[in-house]
Amino acid sequence: QVQLVESGGGLVQPGDSLRLSCAASGSIRSINFMGWYRQAPGKERELVASMRNSGPINYADSVKGRFTISRDSAVNTVYLQMNSLKPEDTAVYYCNALIRAMGTMTPQFYWGQGTQVTVSS
Repeated sequence: QVQLVESGGGLVQPGDSLRLSCAASGSIRSINFMGWYRQAPGKERELVASMRNSGPINYADSVKGRFTISRDSAVNTVYLQMNSLKPEDTAVYYCNALIRAMGTMTPQFYWGQGTQVTVSS
């Protein structure tokens, strides 16, 4: 059973920083994609940042220059460093990964449970 577990959310003031973590666990053969999405109240879920094993890293225009996605493949963990946070960054942040589990032929997408980030003075 593959599982994604996020951590690191919280309540911060505008201009502060937070680092989110997402650890993949279980019988994992390979991970081809890891990314972060967010969903604010009343809005659709949107891509924040993503990275593949090979290829460019993608960022939403609204977070370019402020957020950085990184990955530690040794521990199957992806991070999202968020600097200069703004109130409009308030949302539930979800981790997403394309994982091929042991004993399977095709990868599938998995989602974490989400972590709340609130930016408010």
